Amino acid sequence: MVKPIALTLGEPAGIGPDITIAAWLRRKNDAVPPFYLLGDSAFIAARAKLLGLDLPLLDLSLAEVGQKDLSQIFNEALPIVATGHPATAHPGHPDDNSAPAAIGSIRHAVNDVVAGHAGAVVTNPIAKSVLYRAGFAHPGHTEFLAELAATNSNAPQPVMLLWSPDLAVVPVTIHLPLRDAITMLSSRMIVDTVRIVVADLRSRFGITSPRIAVSGLNPHAGEDGSLGTEDQTIVAPAVAILRAEAIDVKGPLPADTMFHEAARRTYDCAICMYHDQALIPVKTLAFDRAVNVTLGLPFIRTSPDHGTAFDIAGTGRADPSSLIAALSLAARMAASTRSA
Repeated sequence: MVKPIALTLGEPAGIGPDITIAAWLRRKNDAVPPFYLLGDSAFIAARAKLLGLDLPLLDLSLAEVGQKDLSQIFNEALPIVATGHPATAHPGHPDDNSAPAAIGSIRHAVNDVVAGHAGAVVTNPIAKSVLYRAGFAHPGHTEFLAELAATNSNAPQPVMLLWSPDLAVVPVTIHLPLRDAITMLSSRMIVDTVRIVVADLRSRFGITSPRIAVSGLNPHAGEDGSLGTEDQTIVAPAVAILRAEAIDVKGPLPADTMFHEAARRTYDCAICMYHDQALIPVKTLAFDRAVNVTLGLPFIRTSPDHGTAFDIAGTGRADPSSLIAALSLAARMAASTRSA
């Protein structure tokens, strides 16, 4: 029996509920894999009514998720497992009282996949500002998931991959001011990041010999030191270490020539030095189809590559394409992991 995907509620005032409903309604035409939502069925029913949609719902217990074949249930109704945290926010109007619903949904999803009830976690977008006011102490999903996955002897290093059919990219430094990213960048960070990427591309994407392209930090990869020495002193030594480990890696490469069509055919994943260097090209090429994947965790986690979009929540204009892509990729990764 194929394990279903555990889908989190996300920020209740955002488009997470809208795209969840839309993804279920497209389950047959878009071959959406079976999932269940960790949330509040009364809240989802109210959002469906607001959207003018007929949405059959089925409340399940966690025990039933583990015992039943959800594929048949999923064809007939959207399965929902209650977390015990009701959501009260109205579309476009964040309500701090709903923060426990968003946080509790993530905790339950991780517990479910660790316990073997789910095959993967897919997270709907959260509003970090709302969670911060409720005492949330993490920069975002990625760091929170790493904490939930940690054991007494093992704290995983999460790596953010943005995947699309056109391009896969990984930023070595993520949510940092640019001056801090440059200060923090090190050969060790690059080496550790690439090792995790290569391991997960092999085990979860079925790529036997991943080809990795590493960008430079400075314009033209430093142009032999005339535009900055970091590419010679930080990036190039990391590439040398990785090559010595028989990893198919090249770089440092000028970032301004890495992402055209012919260049993209020469590698499976681009490793970039900072957030925007990675995210601008993938969002330009595949804004509605890009998926955020957290590598380095002991379970599979994907997410739509967009935010809460408060301005269109509850209007019916939210596009579920990125969520559907995230669900489909999670199912593909789970299948690759099982067959490895």
